[in-house]
Amino acid sequence: MSVLSVNKDNFNELLNGPKPVLLDFYADWCGPCQMVKPILSEIAQEHPEYVIGKINVDEEMELAQRFSVVSIPLLVVLKNGKVTSQAVGFRQKEQILEMLEG
Repeated sequence: MSVLSVNKDNFNELLNGPKPVLLDFYADWCGPCQMVKPILSEIAQEHPEYVIGKINVDEEMELAQRFSVVSIPLLVVLKNGKVTSQAVGFRQKEQILEMLEG
């Protein structure tokens, strides 16, 4: 599975899905965000049991406000529609997988 581009139109569909979801709040101009991008692509390919989505905070301000995004990258894990974990800043692959498994 690939990383999904998430917007306000498809967000609720993801939220109500059966799989745990990892949302990456990012911006194209953000260096650490660009460093996380290939890691999330790897996880999406290797772990089809998770949904990996990215949300551009410059284009989807409504969703960024909904999650009170003040720093990026912000990684948010949702299970059954509820936030179970979140982390600000660059994270290694192992750390991101721990968030998803936790």
